[in-house]
Amino acid sequence: MSEVYVTRRTKLRARCQAGGSATALISRPANVRYLAGTAPRGAVLLLGASEDVLLCPGPLDDRLDGRPDEALRIHTLPGAAGDPAVAAADLAAGLHADSLAVEEHHLTVGRHRAIRSVVPRLRLADLAGAVEQLRVIKDEEEISCLRIGAEIADQALGELLESILVGRTERHLALELERRLVDHGADGPAFATSVGTGPNAGRPGHRPTDRRVEEGDFLSVCLGANYRGYRCEIGRTFVIGTSPADWQIDLYDLVFAAQRAGRESLTPGAAYRDVDRAARQVLQSAGHHEGLPTLTGHGVGLEIDEDPQLAPAAMGKLDACVPVTVEPGVHLPGRGGVRIDDTLVVRPEADGGPELLTITTKELLAL
Repeated sequence: MSEVYVTRRTKLRARCQAGGSATALISRPANVRYLAGTAPRGAVLLLGASEDVLLCPGPLDDRLDGRPDEALRIHTLPGAAGDPAVAAADLAAGLHADSLAVEEHHLTVGRHRAIRSVVPRLRLADLAGAVEQLRVIKDEEEISCLRIGAEIADQALGELLESILVGRTERHLALELERRLVDHGADGPAFATSVGTGPNAGRPGHRPTDRRVEEGDFLSVCLGANYRGYRCEIGRTFVIGTSPADWQIDLYDLVFAAQRAGRESLTPGAAYRDVDRAARQVLQSAGHHEGLPTLTGHGVGLEIDEDPQLAPAAMGKLDACVPVTVEPGVHLPGRGGVRIDDTLVVRPEADGGPELLTITTKELLAL
């Protein structure tokens, strides 16, 4: 894998040099991992003109999942020797750099001031989202990790659906799902698992409560697996213990149609906002305007919420090999709602169109 990280750093170095900076300081953890491989907590990466250095706040831990890229020089700060970002800036100045690009969107004001005080003559430039832009398009190794994570999430959800659910609390079901993720090989959940029942079902970002599952409830579940640092997402909605009521069938069919419209619009070259519009128009045409999610989907990878954002005002177009979620939903206050959420990879039509990673059935099941 060393050549992969070298290639990524070479691309970033070219961007930095085009912007007038020979060196760059990478401090955002996901970006450090993307460019350096596994890195200990708090590590930063100094991208130099001729050498790249990973600065670590302490000795490398054998419990790390893998090792940093072997092409990097590892510099370990002794004891509690201060901030690795400040040490990296000092190192850059010692190498006679005249400018340093930093991730201003990640550095705190205090950290930025500390760097400035140590290297007052070094011109600080903004790296902005250069690394995040490189991360948007995934290579097949990254997609493979997402695919395995999706399989783990599907497996955990499928096992839960085979168990008795009536009488159990949202909180208990969420904890069980997270345990099952780890049992099947995940490093952990990709994010806090959401389970909503009855009036809580379909509510965006719902945190599980002690409400117990009752017959006739909608049950909405949103979970994801973290596998080798890569995070996927799946969301499904079911009915508990009895045949669904007419209003539940109608609402489910509507959200399913919206989700299908969003999925079918995932083609290379499609505008982000057009994907959002495809799903959103289905819901709005049925009279649902208030309380809809702010976006239809988003990118996934080393973080669960990455670029691109599939939202009404989003600028940009999809590329092939970009993994995204499509997750429309409707919540009716006091009654509940439906959310259907898949992780897919954008593929050209010649390759079969969008690749669906999360394959748990989207049929409205009565559990």
